[in-house]
Amino acid sequence: MRKMKHLGLLLFLVLLTQEHGIFHQVKGDDGFISVKGVHLMLNGSPFYANGFNAYWLMYFAADPSQRNRVTSVFEEARAHGLTLARTWAFNDGQDRALQSSPGTYNEQTFQGLDFVISEAKKYGIKLILSLVNNYENFGGKKQYVNWARNQGQSVSSDDDFFTNSVVKGYYKSHIKTVLTRRNSITGVTYKDDPTIMAWELMNEPRCTSDPSGRTIQNWITEMASYLKSIDGNHLLEAGLEGFYGQSSSQKQQYNPNFQIGTDFIANNQIPGIDFATVHSYPDQWLTDSNDQSLETFLNNWIGNHIYDAQNTLQKPVLFAEFGKSSKTANYNQRDQLFDTIYSAIYSSARGGGAAAGGMFWQLFTEGMDSFRDGYEVVFSENPSTANLVAAQSQKLNKIRKMFVRLRNIEKWKKARLSSDMKNRKK
Repeated sequence: MRKMKHLGLLLFLVLLTQEHGIFHQVKGDDGFISVKGVHLMLNGSPFYANGFNAYWLMYFAADPSQRNRVTSVFEEARAHGLTLARTWAFNDGQDRALQSSPGTYNEQTFQGLDFVISEAKKYGIKLILSLVNNYENFGGKKQYVNWARNQGQSVSSDDDFFTNSVVKGYYKSHIKTVLTRRNSITGVTYKDDPTIMAWELMNEPRCTSDPSGRTIQNWITEMASYLKSIDGNHLLEAGLEGFYGQSSSQKQQYNPNFQIGTDFIANNQIPGIDFATVHSYPDQWLTDSNDQSLETFLNNWIGNHIYDAQNTLQKPVLFAEFGKSSKTANYNQRDQLFDTIYSAIYSSARGGGAAAGGMFWQLFTEGMDSFRDGYEVVFSENPSTANLVAAQSQKLNKIRKMFVRLRNIEKWKKARLSSDMKNRKK
């Protein structure tokens, strides 16, 4: 802890002295992102992600006439300093399906995902690709269980996704197919492409039939090991929302009042899980609470997870989804939620802490009215939110540049010391 305090003080002093200065642009953002302690690392320096969710990217890119939407959203994201996008690498048995039946893939949809990855690279944006849904949108675990049932498997619940051997075989096959896909545009196999920052095992895994959390714990353990046996380049996260479980029963008071069979601490301690994720939807989880109660919940939720990532998990934590619906709140209230989360991330990051960044739900470009869910952000329509997003990007980028500068100073000191020692020997 003493070392962390000294690091925080040093970073603060560099920030202070550089408040009116100009750093050289950080270059070489095309490497793989790794983890070192509580930091995501890129090319030897901490990486802080200001990002967004856009689940719809592959779906639109599967139709060549709509690919301009993908290009537009990456263009707008880059203009606001965003460096990370999270999207689906699944569509099971639905419209424009990626996987129409177990092991059968639609090449046109796969080429859509190829396009998403190639465009992300073009605009300097890293990706988190999620491999299956907890919910039945885009198929999800329900579709997998139905496929197994149609093959004569005795399955009674969607939660059999986590335990049935045939279903698990289907999912492992999907993991292998996606990771070993050779991009038809770039020629790079997905598992070898540094444009991808991380894989996500499942979007918001839940197993309500086993509130103890053991079923999810066993499933993550098995699938993390399998995925890492194929791909040693990329980071992996589980897709968790952040609910506390039995391994930290004293923290369960900070949960919303329901159990979904996950355990933020135990699940993220599994070997192969490289960083933790947290989702934040107070308006969904606490529907009968007043504004003050929601604010108190959010502050506790954020603070506890940063603290636990720092001190218990000793891994980075990414606030991978957050938002507030315009159907139940005005844009000013949404901006307040963004500001609360952004401020906590920045405060942790500038002190060398575990908060690695945040990704709001969700970014749209113009002309996507039929996809609106109330949480969408359209920069041209929401200038106050756009300004908040851009400001956070600038603040996190300044910290990253500062780390690069400190690293360069250390390199210079070592080189100088080495040179002095050589001169003394002459």
